Amino acid sequence: MTLILASRPNVYSSNPLDRIGARREDAAWIAERLDDPDSLFVPVWRSRNLVHGLDEGAPEAVYISGEAASALRMAGGPWVFLGVLGDQPGEGAGEGAAEGAGERAVFGIDISAADDPVPLLPDALGKFVDLRAVGWGVAKPEASILAHARGMLHWRVRHRFCGVCGAPCEAKSAGHVMQCTACEAQHFPRTDPAVIMLVIRGDHALLGHSQRFPRANMYSTLAGFVEPGETLEEAVRREVFEESGIRAGAVHYHSSQPWPFPGNIMLGFYAEGLNEEITIDTEEMIDVRWFSRAEIADPEQHGFVLPRVDSIARRLIEDWMATT
Repeated sequence: MTLILASRPNVYSSNPLDRIGARREDAAWIAERLDDPDSLFVPVWRSRNLVHGLDEGAPEAVYISGEAASALRMAGGPWVFLGVLGDQPGEGAGEGAAEGAGERAVFGIDISAADDPVPLLPDALGKFVDLRAVGWGVAKPEASILAHARGMLHWRVRHRFCGVCGAPCEAKSAGHVMQCTACEAQHFPRTDPAVIMLVIRGDHALLGHSQRFPRANMYSTLAGFVEPGETLEEAVRREVFEESGIRAGAVHYHSSQPWPFPGNIMLGFYAEGLNEEITIDTEEMIDVRWFSRAEIADPEQHGFVLPRVDSIARRLIEDWMATT
């Protein structure tokens, strides 16, 4: 099987922040940055991010300056220190966003307690949307910052109680640790590894339609979570066989993608298909088929659609299609 390299970075990668983990324990420094008018805040409302220019087809992240973020902080939601951003915060970040050169601390802040987030924001900044609806076609540093904030705050708001004894937890390390107030157990942000793979046999690729897909005619690569005690290659082979009955031989790594929906890291692979006969796991899949290059090159003509352009699944398919 030909080794296929990633043609470009995946969406939600290329995070420009210096996470400077050592500063998380410096409470005085964090307090100063929280009150610094030059600091930047990334608001998250009910798992949605603030984006400007979506209607114009030019989506851009919106960062709120520390000076304009007082209402966000007064909402009392959890916050987390994301890191330090150098130089400019990004092009056209919208009215009310911080501008100017220099290093800035960046914080994610959850404002989900507000029924209406608009009064908490400066005027006409944008709207809160699910990142998956934005349709980032290429990797943009600002998209990775929004994803970073979403993933961290999802973890924060859902880990308020200790998984050991059930007592309330309090945030430590600038929001990166939840410590039990009773047994003092420490809980850290969790990222679940999932393998996602394009199975190839000759000039055909294996695509499936999952029970979970929102579109009835979408076909994508197979995927599944890594189980305890197995390697990534073993996870690829197990998931492929369980979902399709196809035995996989050689497995080659392609790239990875943060996927904070809610908290996964997608590990992309190509796998060699050793047989053709498909046996579907009906609990997971509605349909699995071998598709030719010609069919994938013109999916609309053949009655199906490919996964979203921001997904690693789409990148795996397109990079395979670009090989000869």
